[in-house]
Amino acid sequence: MTRLYNSVLAAGVIAAGITTLSAPAKATTYPLTIENCGHSVTFDHAPNRVVSIGQSNTEILYLLGLGEKLVGTAVWLGPVQEEFQAINETIPRLADNDPSFESVVGQKPDLVTVQFQWHVGPNGKVGSLGQFAELSIPVYTAPADCQGKDNTTGGDGTRIDAFSMDRIYQTIDDLSQIFDVETRGAELITRLKTREQAAREKVTAIQGRDLSILFWFSSAEIDVDPYVAGAKGAPGYIMSILGVDNVIKSNEEWPTVGWETIARANPDIIAIGKMDRRRFPADDWELKMHFLKTDPVVREMAAVKAGHIVVMDAQSMNPTIRTIDGIEALAKAITSFGPAQ
Repeated sequence: MTRLYNSVLAAGVIAAGITTLSAPAKATTYPLTIENCGHSVTFDHAPNRVVSIGQSNTEILYLLGLGEKLVGTAVWLGPVQEEFQAINETIPRLADNDPSFESVVGQKPDLVTVQFQWHVGPNGKVGSLGQFAELSIPVYTAPADCQGKDNTTGGDGTRIDAFSMDRIYQTIDDLSQIFDVETRGAELITRLKTREQAAREKVTAIQGRDLSILFWFSSAEIDVDPYVAGAKGAPGYIMSILGVDNVIKSNEEWPTVGWETIARANPDIIAIGKMDRRRFPADDWELKMHFLKTDPVVREMAAVKAGHIVVMDAQSMNPTIRTIDGIEALAKAITSFGPAQ
């Protein structure tokens, strides 16, 4: 499996070119007002004490060189990128999953960043926007979880519009403005877009764009209908970039589909999610792999027989900064598997 973010900064500089990356960006003028997920957030100065609820936002802040601003983190699905382990260990982890409202405000933040509205939103598990507003604590929510998405339907909400990496680029741009590090933000976006294009060209070069794929995130039980990727989430974006076909014909982000239906679709490739979370037995990628190879129906699929199974960081299957890793991991796998027969 491709090591995640093993050389983001160095590789990006080489790929995008020093001249492009050194182009200056406009400095922030305060007070700054950002329109974010249906409400306005105003900053009189760059925040100095940040609580980040959600690993993707935390890693974006690290990539922007803002680790020293963090006073608390929460909601982790896996390890932080290796290059940020040292600074991450110095920052209090308020919870692996849902932190309490008291633990967040106890850090005296002047900004709370949120990856999911179900943590901070109208009915947030951590708290509501109103509760934070009463304490004059601004909240910034990742656009990927609110734009083109209805979060009033319960659970993780319903995605109305297909996810695009533009949502992640908007988060980078917004945060770089909030903290007055616009040049860093522009450079990071350039690097990520360059990586996207390189992955696309790698697949095109071997005529690998006629392949079909199944993305298996997890399952409530290992042998029941799995949660697989529909058209509108991060896997849908990955497939659109690389030109591969989703065997699941659903507009839902993560529908459950029976294995017999999947076996009839007979994908060329199966991508399985790897995560530290153990909410469900099938969160364990090794159990997924064992099931694929031993179930009497599933083991007959073309992808299983050929060994065309990609173990992919589950965060790259969600709308996060790591979606770019998913694009690269799948492109690398397709290159090693070869074109469709």
